[in-house]
Amino acid sequence: MIETKLLKERLKNWIYKDLLLDIYVDESKLIYQTDRYIKAIEKYESLYGEDQVAIYSAPGRSEVGGNHTDHQHGEILAASINLDAIAITRKREDSLVRVVSDDYNEIVIDVNDISLKEEEKESTTALIKGVLAGAVDRGYRIGGFQAYITSDVLIGAGLSSSAAFETIIGTIISYLYNDGKLDPVTNAVIGQYAENVYFGKPCGLMDQMACSVGSLVHVDFADPAAPVVEKVEFDMNKYGYSLCITDTKGSHADLTADYAAIPQEMKSVAAYFDKEVLCGISLDRILANVQALRDRCGDRAVLRAIHFIRENERVQKEVEALKKEEIGTFLDTVKASGDSSFKFLQNVYTNNDVQHQNVSLALAVSEAVLEDGAGVSRVHGGGFAGTIQAFVKNDKVAAYLEAMDQVFGKGACHVLKIRKYGGMKVIE
Repeated sequence: MIETKLLKERLKNWIYKDLLLDIYVDESKLIYQTDRYIKAIEKYESLYGEDQVAIYSAPGRSEVGGNHTDHQHGEILAASINLDAIAITRKREDSLVRVVSDDYNEIVIDVNDISLKEEEKESTTALIKGVLAGAVDRGYRIGGFQAYITSDVLIGAGLSSSAAFETIIGTIISYLYNDGKLDPVTNAVIGQYAENVYFGKPCGLMDQMACSVGSLVHVDFADPAAPVVEKVEFDMNKYGYSLCITDTKGSHADLTADYAAIPQEMKSVAAYFDKEVLCGISLDRILANVQALRDRCGDRAVLRAIHFIRENERVQKEVEALKKEEIGTFLDTVKASGDSSFKFLQNVYTNNDVQHQNVSLALAVSEAVLEDGAGVSRVHGGGFAGTIQAFVKNDKVAAYLEAMDQVFGKGACHVLKIRKYGGMKVIE
């Protein structure tokens, strides 16, 4: 633990410059991050006074491969990014957890009462209690702490701000009460439990896994109770690329049915083969039964099933390309994933409003700007509205940023880096 006053002095004197560069990768962001940390400490002091604290971090994530595969027990490839939640934290001697998140009111929870309450669903209180309960259920110790948490993970941009929050709570518990022994995979499972059971949002495990593990993470969900997790190291800077996420500002209103239809239609194809999900069904079996599937499930369901099977293959190809440092093959496969999402998965725009196709337009502009090997783009996350992802050569980033901001408004495009750390203790 370190005194907040001394911590601020060291940050102002650039004592932690190399540490912050190691975490956030981008040297141009060092002034921003240093100022952000100092402001967070000052906010903690305004809440709890000058103190001895530790600082924790948990990143957001970006889906790289495996678009709409996890809910069918498929495979995904996701990356931790250099946007994160940070927590200025101190252990308490009593049983209270006191948390202030950005400008919201303080949440107070007694660890002796972490029972599920229906009226708390869809609240930050539910997420914190869910992580605490999930840790206890798995044999980990919990106790009181106080924290100020601030996040620059973009809300509503498909970068998993909630998973970053769950991960940082689990990371705090790990270090304060379990000697840092709560492993990243278990931390992710606990985060998913908190979101599914306590918060009340059905979600797969991809978001929490990417936030918790760090770098790129390849996950096979064939056995969802025991997913196979593989960390894949990849330094984008080595190859001269940045990860750009563009918020196309499309409305998510009235898209619930569009999102729900994807797993429903995939499962209808699986049901034809007496399966609950598509995992384990081959393309040959789909094609051998295609007429009967069209009659029973409809053409779009068949197309979405084909996307799922081929998308799993693409995830495997992406992982192998990264391991072999074949950047060209990796980028080609990312583009193929995006093409499949557009053509077969059909989650780039909603049929209920074909006059508004923000994501389609963003992809078209991206292709025009990223000609001659300058980069590739694809729909990001759930689709229909929201964001696209692009891997862009560093010398083309400025032009790409300008083009996307011109269409979707200043600040729409965010230039990110893949960071190698998941949930972590930054400073003690």
